[in-house]
Order: sequence, then structure tokens, then C-alpha cells
Amino acid sequence: QVQLVESGGGLVQAGGSLRLSCAASGRTRSTPIMGWFRQAPGKEREFVAAIRWIGGVNIYYADSVKGRFTISRDNAKNTMYLEMNSLKPEDTAVYYCAASDSEMYNISRLTTRYSYWGQGTQVTVSS
Repeated sequence: QVQLVESGGGLVQAGGSLRLSCAASGRTRSTPIMGWFRQAPGKEREFVAAIRWIGGVNIYYADSVKGRFTISRDNAKNTMYLEMNSLKPEDTAVYYCAASDSEMYNISRLTTRYSYWGQGTQVTVSS
């Protein structure tokens, strides 16, 4: 089992920055891919970014955040980060950390491909 705990959400003005953290515990070596998703009120959960950190590093971003958000992972701390810059009101959502099982090799945008989820952290961007 793997446990994920997000932190770092909050209220920020448009154009500002936030850094989200996702601390992983348990059998973290069995989760080669970790990602961030978000869900705004009344909308489906959507892919934001993901990183493959075992067997070679690979990173993928949603077009809506490319160039503004940066995903990274500190393997020594078992913590994944999402650095969010130039935030827009449309970035307002609950942000979730997700992790794959050991069988997942390629990064996926689909929520169903991820086995473990955090509880979410609220990000609110005011205009």
C-alpha cells in the first residue's frame, strides 16, 4: 500500500505562485509514475502533470499548464512537487496527488490508470 498526503494549497492572486507537495509513504518503490490531477466544481477530474521517476525520468504536462507549472520529485524525501507560476483564476480547483501501481510503464492522463490518491488540497486563484 502507498499513502499520499498533499499540502501547500491556498488562496493566491492571479499571476501569483504556489508550490504543492505530495509526501508518499509505504511501498513507494512500487509506484514508478506519480502525477497531479485537479477538479474544479462541477467538472470532471483532469490531468495536470505526471512524472516517471523509476527506470528513466519522463515528464508530461497538460497543454493548459505547460510553461507555467513544473513537476519534480525528491527521491530522498519521497516527495513530489508541483511548482505553479503565473496562476490564473481557471486554475482554481482541488488538486490531487496520484500514484501508479508497479505495472504501469507509460504516463497516462486517465484517472483510472492510477491506483493511489491523496485527499486533495484546495487552490483558489482570485482575479
